[in-house]
Amino acid sequence: MLPRLARSVTTALAISVVAIGLIGPQAAHADKTKRLSSAEKDHYQALKVYMDKDTRKAFLKLKTEDERNAYLKKKGLWERFYQYEERVREAILVGDVKVGWEENAVFMAWGPPVKKFSVVDRPASLSQEFLYRFEVSPEGDILVWTSDSKTAHKAAMLYQIQLTVDDGRVARMIRTDCVPNWNFCNDVKWTKGE
Repeated sequence: MLPRLARSVTTALAISVVAIGLIGPQAAHADKTKRLSSAEKDHYQALKVYMDKDTRKAFLKLKTEDERNAYLKKKGLWERFYQYEERVREAILVGDVKVGWEENAVFMAWGPPVKKFSVVDRPASLSQEFLYRFEVSPEGDILVWTSDSKTAHKAAMLYQIQLTVDDGRVARMIRTDCVPNWNFCNDVKWTKGE
């Protein structure tokens, strides 16, 4: 399941993503994740957005699955992922973010946004815009772009998705293609919500 493995896009709205997190400082943890069960790999992938380096290291150092699960519960992380029903957890793991989702689920699917800012004149007590960027590899795999990306220059396509989050829930998603680079994000490809 994604985001551990890249898969080709099957629909325009099902955004399957790979977190580039295994490149760079987290690569050292990649070997230690091999001994995790499939379920552990899933919740580790979703929850690592809330784990600092020391928390990830301590989690991966534990010997048994029961110890690791107890550690996540003690840290208050377990419920962040398992509060959702299975179909939502599966969507989080493949990065299939939807209108109506809580921002917590978005963070687990795509990580922190590239930009985040407040918006006024919305029908909500708190309204924010989250900007996410994506790169499509020459093979068709979609990666969540990060500022330390080493692959964006080789991308077959770049695009961004702007989420409008009203009172903690995704109200709107707007995708724009960025050709030839992030400075040229003009053409609206699709809008979901509202």
